[in-house]
Amino acid sequence: MSVVHRVVVTILSALFLLASGVSGVLAAPVLLFDQAHDQRFVADKEGPLHLSEFVAVLKGEGVSVRINSSPFTPDSLSGVDALVISGPFGVLKPEETEAVTAFLARGGRVALMLHIPGPLADLLHRLDVDFTNYVLSEQENVIAGDPRNFQVKNLVTHPLFGSLDHFSLYGGWALMNTGNGARIIASTSEKGWVDLDGNGKLSKGDAVQAFGVVVEGTSGAGRFLVFGDDAIFQNKFLDEQNRQLARNLAAWLK
Repeated sequence: MSVVHRVVVTILSALFLLASGVSGVLAAPVLLFDQAHDQRFVADKEGPLHLSEFVAVLKGEGVSVRINSSPFTPDSLSGVDALVISGPFGVLKPEETEAVTAFLARGGRVALMLHIPGPLADLLHRLDVDFTNYVLSEQENVIAGDPRNFQVKNLVTHPLFGSLDHFSLYGGWALMNTGNGARIIASTSEKGWVDLDGNGKLSKGDAVQAFGVVVEGTSGAGRFLVFGDDAIFQNKFLDEQNRQLARNLAAWLK
């Protein structure tokens, strides 16, 4: 090989490596943020109860965020690495549940945040997750005197909780795992309670125990997280602890 030939080969090799490095930098994981199911609190609006700051955190951690405004189909989930469904009021259709479970089966990551559980009930049950029909309350770590708002301190060792000793929840639902494909990773204190008799206060007929508020699990090659509250990541409530939770979630979604 001549000297000139060797120089040309070296230059081409260097250009190839540079191009590969650039493409690696540009290939951010793609997250689909759902707004097709009558969400009242959305990612592309400012305001105390919207999720614009949460999306800014995701982007700041290197996640490429796309807003979804159409029903889930295999095509709409093609080329997507992760999916967030936060606070839907509109029920997922059976074919949408199939599309999401197929997305998980092939290795996708999914995070679900509940405002009301019903719209995601079929999907949750497919994932071995169930929920209470009553909002949770606490007796410990209560925020501003409202037992429905409290700090969650019972956290298992998990990347989602890196650098955290608590996060805050504002009106959530208890979660339960119903099979080996899911497990509770955050829960109330043993003094968590559910207002079974509907009188608005803790009384003899109410259920008192530790209740799950975050569940993680696997489905096929994919992984999922379920949060019993969607307010955790709303602009108004994104304090430093909840913001760190959002950063950790961004890393988990990649």
